[in-house]
Amino acid sequence: MKVAIVHYWLVNMRGGEKVVEALCELFPEADIFTHVYEPSAVSDTINRHRVRTSFIQRLPWSKRLYQRYLAFMPLALEQLDLRGYGLVISSESGPAKGVIVSSDTLHICYCHSPMRYAWDMYHDYIDTVGPITRLFMRPIMHYMRLWDFASASRVDHIITNSNFVANRIRKHYRRDAQVIYPPVDTRAFTMSNERGDFYLIVGQLVAYKRTDLAVHAFNETGKPLVVIGDGAQLPLLKKLAKLNITLLGRQPFSVIRNHYARCRALIFPGEEDFGIVPVEAMASGRPVIAFRRGGALETVVDRVTGLFFDRQDPDSLVEALERYERMEAQFEPERIAQHARTFDRCRFKERMQYTIERLLQGRL
Repeated sequence: MKVAIVHYWLVNMRGGEKVVEALCELFPEADIFTHVYEPSAVSDTINRHRVRTSFIQRLPWSKRLYQRYLAFMPLALEQLDLRGYGLVISSESGPAKGVIVSSDTLHICYCHSPMRYAWDMYHDYIDTVGPITRLFMRPIMHYMRLWDFASASRVDHIITNSNFVANRIRKHYRRDAQVIYPPVDTRAFTMSNERGDFYLIVGQLVAYKRTDLAVHAFNETGKPLVVIGDGAQLPLLKKLAKLNITLLGRQPFSVIRNHYARCRALIFPGEEDFGIVPVEAMASGRPVIAFRRGGALETVVDRVTGLFFDRQDPDSLVEALERYERMEAQFEPERIAQHARTFDRCRFKERMQYTIERLLQGRL
């Protein structure tokens, strides 16, 4: 049986691409379809597969400005020829699931999230763009919502990465979704007896991740905070940060792993669909101090692998830091790491394989 994996774009290696990578290991002969492909930006595992692109790849500066071509992506998906494929797995948080398949093809969508900029975060995105972009964005997003809802009905079975996102799928698509947590390479992280005196933030520096909230809180306390990551919010954070806050920018994996293992705790102030970073920190034996919303509620165990704060404001985070330091000695690194291993890559592959085989048998 021929297998096709459809992903929105392959221009970096984030959570969605890690799912594609694990699917490539499950189906080593699968073909990959995507809008834009940059081989140097993805893993060797993905590059070993035959990758076919939509016409978006041939548009000017597509590898850099691919998101500007969003309105053309539904049409581009429908031009992809998937005849002859018995199984199609679409990886969706940008346009991917809207491909047209044969009536006897099983189409499974692994939905990382309904497109946030089209649905529940639409007004947040509108507020951050200029007046000209806003003028064009409103009718385009209206069209994208209509297409996105319609394309959800083309899928035979939806899988998603958390119960939090499953609720959003039910709200926006009126479909039920099975939860299979995404793959985290927990074995790549190690615990350390050496402990630093700093707290840590790791991730893309964009507005919704609320790193600015943490910077304000640590400005107030004077406690050391290390921030690893790059993004549009970095210039703002540089202006806000006092001397106790170190902004390292983008760093190689070896540096990130070392900081995970030595930090006092990871700070996670955003609302994420799942959140791989907290699992990576816990795989290193370190607790997580997280905002009590989103995927963190499914990965962090309160008072066992971390603590929560209830409001996205500096005062609430400062109060959580004070609680954490009073009970810091109670957190057991080995127990934290053991919990993280329940989200390991092998668990994802086992559950995906079982689910796919069951669905294929149901079509016989």
